[in-house]
Amino acid sequence: MMSRYIVWGVFVSAVVLCAVASDAWAAFRASATDESVEVSGVSRRLRPEVSAQRPLCIVNGAPTEEDIALIPPEDIERVETLPADEETIARYGAEASNGVILVTLRYDEPARFGVEGVSFGEYIARQVRWDADEPAARVILRYTVTPEGRAVVAAELESTDKRLKRRVLKAVEEAPDWHPAMKAGVPVVSEGVLRIQLPEGKLMPLRMELVLR
Repeated sequence: MMSRYIVWGVFVSAVVLCAVASDAWAAFRASATDESVEVSGVSRRLRPEVSAQRPLCIVNGAPTEEDIALIPPEDIERVETLPADEETIARYGAEASNGVILVTLRYDEPARFGVEGVSFGEYIARQVRWDADEPAARVILRYTVTPEGRAVVAAELESTDKRLKRRVLKAVEEAPDWHPAMKAGVPVVSEGVLRIQLPEGKLMPLRMELVLR
């Protein structure tokens, strides 16, 4: 568990590094087409020589321009940041002049839910009967997807209503199989977090705290 927190801490630091550089990156992209952008409320023309301060992001050995902040934390095995020194630039080229973020995922292909066009959470929510006049309730579960493609609940993270929890657990047990995650061509265990809050669109009640003075 401690190693997972360490990996997540390093990943957050890497994401922050990308976020800090995002404004300069947007300016660079706009300047490439000589566009006008608004910075702090002031619209101005950008020069093509504006330099992007975006680090090179490499996921599972392949450079990517996708936002690594969108990678689910549970999918990450290791994160490493490299400085923009001569050794890094010599290895990865000029694109590494602002540093490199190396992200290693737990698998080559993530697990995919067996029903096309719908997420696991959406599918489970549709299977659970919870009328619109019911009080808002929430269940959050951590689950694993086995190499055989079965979703198995591993831990209860939150449950505000026992009835909803029973119905969600039943829906998970009866759900269609997954296409398991793959690593080096072999099915492997993966994990995820299921969040169900019903009725849809209804806010959870505020928690009241009693303060004794």
